[in-house]
Amino acid sequence: MVTIEDVVRTHGAALLNYATRLVNGDRHTAEDVVQETWIRAWRNLDRLTEDHGSVRGWLMRVAHNIAVDQHRRRARSTEVELPEQDLQHTTTQPPGDDEVATRVVVRDILGALTPIHRDTVVAVYYADRTTASAALALGVPPGTVRSRLHNALHTLRTTVTPRALEAA
Repeated sequence: MVTIEDVVRTHGAALLNYATRLVNGDRHTAEDVVQETWIRAWRNLDRLTEDHGSVRGWLMRVAHNIAVDQHRRRARSTEVELPEQDLQHTTTQPPGDDEVATRVVVRDILGALTPIHRDTVVAVYYADRTTASAALALGVPPGTVRSRLHNALHTLRTTVTPRALEAA
């Protein structure tokens, strides 16, 4: 029987290093991610055997998901809601020149992707869906969404020039 102490001893340093990279070097946030990962590992200790797959891979995936959730939570907490009366009297203004130029650049960048990869990127990042929600919307398994995102981001990293990003 594996214990949580064994898992921490074996994978602790690697997990903290990975979490620190995930959160751009913020050690305190990385420690929060790792702590939450250990809680989830403890709750799923019976599944943390090499018979069920890579323990380290599972821990890294959990840490990644926690870091993404924390990032999204922070991003949403900075949004400001308008009072009801302001919503009734607002008018839609046409986008400014900068916004139009950015939209054109983003459209061109996304044009470098195949339609299935582009649809997946749009479903996850622009519609702000989770992998599971995007999978449901696209009618594919969650693993396929993750795979398509990985491939799409790899394609964008290798094909989009820094100059194109500066234009955005």
